[in-house]
Amino acid sequence: MTYHPKSDFMRVMIERGFLADCTDYQGLDEALVKGVVPGYIGFDATAKSLHVGSLIQIMMLRWLQKTGHQPITLMGGGTTKVGDPSFRADERPLLTPEAIDDNIAGIKKVFAKYLDYEGETPALMLNNAEWLDDLNYLDFLRDIGRHFSVNRMLSFESVKSRLDREQSLSFLEFNYMILQAYDFLELNRRYGCLLQMGGSDQWGNIVNGIDLTRRVLDHEIYGLTSPLLTTSDGKKMGKSATGAIWLNEDMLSSYEFWQFWRNTTDADVGRFLKLYTELPVEECDRLGALEGSEINDAKIILANEVTTLCHGRDAAQAAEATAREVFEKGGVGDDLPTLALSAEELGDGISLAQLVVRSGLAKSGKDGKRLIAEGALKVDDETCTDAGRMFTAADLGQPVKLSAGKKRHALVELG
Repeated sequence: MTYHPKSDFMRVMIERGFLADCTDYQGLDEALVKGVVPGYIGFDATAKSLHVGSLIQIMMLRWLQKTGHQPITLMGGGTTKVGDPSFRADERPLLTPEAIDDNIAGIKKVFAKYLDYEGETPALMLNNAEWLDDLNYLDFLRDIGRHFSVNRMLSFESVKSRLDREQSLSFLEFNYMILQAYDFLELNRRYGCLLQMGGSDQWGNIVNGIDLTRRVLDHEIYGLTSPLLTTSDGKKMGKSATGAIWLNEDMLSSYEFWQFWRNTTDADVGRFLKLYTELPVEECDRLGALEGSEINDAKIILANEVTTLCHGRDAAQAAEATAREVFEKGGVGDDLPTLALSAEELGDGISLAQLVVRSGLAKSGKDGKRLIAEGALKVDDETCTDAGRMFTAADLGQPVKLSAGKKRHALVELG
């Protein structure tokens, strides 16, 4: 990256590794220097929480606000009814309006932790259902559809990859990119929004919105994308062996969230500190360069800083204390994920294999049995290889600690 920015926001994006591409580096940079730039990122409401894969976008909005500009969080109440086909092998399942509203309520809780909706340049929380729900189809086709070239839309990588594999792309999904482009037009018209950000898989959709806004309103607006993040071992960011790393506490405990960051591979520590914390860049580089046992201290700093932003300082400290209790002293810890079984669920007893699945330490019974057979499972710090071992109400009178390997633990108790 050879561009030398004048604005604080662009400097942060480049220094900390947020920037993959920009439609006009100089134009955007000058707009950022000139005055307050409203910028948005859209989030479709496909689940009750966002996961770690969306955290890079949330941090971009946070930095936009911290450098004096206005972040707009756009909930996809309208576009979620269609579903983004970008780089997917199949069509998304369609959600009911009630399920979408329910998901939006859950997602809003996350943003309240990262953005200020009341300060000097307050963030805006908007929903594209506001302008998409009441569109007249014929008017929309005539006024907006005429600006889109099907030839050009077919050339976008997100569509091309689907068609090259001879996988069906419905007309419903094909419309998604037109609706997203229309979002940018409406945000510019209604709120003076000058910038759309997103992952690099959204490049085609962002360019469409810029092109449409130029044609219809003759306004100059900008797009900026972040790299699609994978961990150094090639895994998609946001997923772990046990599933998605959700940002909402009611879907993933703050201890498990903390543990995910504590388990970062050595090669990713410096990069993740720059992207997901607000520590100075020099400090991120210093911590990322540590080796041997010292890199573990850097991982604890990473876990504490990220967890503090998402769940608060108290949750981060409690998670670290639990981790020390569990790993260093072999204790139980106060903050471990807990499975509370009712007397009805327990019945005459429950097998170890079932407990491993119910507690989230294994995805399936087969996975659980393999874990047990390989001697990778401990019950109260003692290796147990009997998948059929039964636990009754008497056994669960006090919490039982299950451990899968050295890093994943859960408590089971009678609820």
